[in-house]
Amino acid sequence: MGAIRVQRVDKGPWPARQAHALWHTFDIQMALYALALGIVGLLIAWTNSAGAPLAAGSTFTRGLMWFAIAIVVFTVAAAFEYRWLRTFAWLIYVVNIALLLLTLALGTGVGGVSRWVSIMGLQFQFSEVAKILMVAVLAAYLYSRRENIGSLWTIVGAALLVMPPLALVLVQPDLGTSLVFGAVLGGMLFMTGARLRWLLLGMAGILAALPLIWLEVLKDYQRRRLLSFLDPAADPQGSGYQVVQSQIAVGSGGLFGKGLTNGGQSAQGFLPERDTDFAAAVLLEELGFVGGLVVLILFVALLWRVLLIGWQSDHLFGIAFAAGIASLILFQLVVNVGMVLGIMPVTGIPLPFITHGGASLISIALGLGLLQSITMRRAQPSW
Repeated sequence: MGAIRVQRVDKGPWPARQAHALWHTFDIQMALYALALGIVGLLIAWTNSAGAPLAAGSTFTRGLMWFAIAIVVFTVAAAFEYRWLRTFAWLIYVVNIALLLLTLALGTGVGGVSRWVSIMGLQFQFSEVAKILMVAVLAAYLYSRRENIGSLWTIVGAALLVMPPLALVLVQPDLGTSLVFGAVLGGMLFMTGARLRWLLLGMAGILAALPLIWLEVLKDYQRRRLLSFLDPAADPQGSGYQVVQSQIAVGSGGLFGKGLTNGGQSAQGFLPERDTDFAAAVLLEELGFVGGLVVLILFVALLWRVLLIGWQSDHLFGIAFAAGIASLILFQLVVNVGMVLGIMPVTGIPLPFITHGGASLISIALGLGLLQSITMRRAQPSW
């Protein structure tokens, strides 16, 4: 048995509630935690703007634009009737696959990579939104199988749903995002009550397939990046360069950090990918251990509110969706911070809210907005 066995089923019609009444159940805590993390991300964008944060096209001004769009997306998603996600789950799945195929056909990148699609001059990564859409599809599928949630066939069906988008992302190639799909699948199955023995059997199958994946699926540069964390000093100017510079930045931050825009590694250009994959290194260098601890507490508080919304919902769909969003955020947090500290392989997984990138921020805003829709429309107790 997984973490939760849900017996409640919402068989009745959609409750008719006035729009003004819906916003009375708005989860203000979750919104505030997310807003605070978004502001931290803007601070890191400010310090990563090379001394001209207000210049047109700077990391900060683009971050402000995406931040504003994310607020709009969050608000629209919260106002959206989430039950339509269950009704049109298969259409959403088809759209999801189409977006990933479009990325392969039209996407651009460096060194044969096809991850970004240009929209009105802005680079957008559809695989980020695909993660949220996949959470919605899986939640709808698990809800439809709520009477047989512990069945092996339920797990097999969920895995078969995830495999096509996971494979399409892996082909781009984007190993980090494909791993997020796997983490979301495992977290949703566990939290909705899938039997632990079947989950362990699936993990054993994945481990058994690792040699084949290592030899036949991963590119040479991916293998070098995965191995570099074991001994980055062995190739400090090559595959280990990012990890070495990141560890220097983190260590130099000390307890209270050097202050915004005062980070030596980032300001002098030694730290690569400082506004994307290694934005957390900039944060720890300039805000120190204390600043990093505050950000970690905000993440923990946000995850708690996300899971609480699932637990308080009156149906398995809410629990499954909340579990998917929590798994997505937690996995990316652990892997990105571990990567920055040099205790996990470099996989290119962004840190939610902190890593600069419109697609990542928009996708998180969409997921949290849909969670607000769930909590705003849950059955209210009558006294």
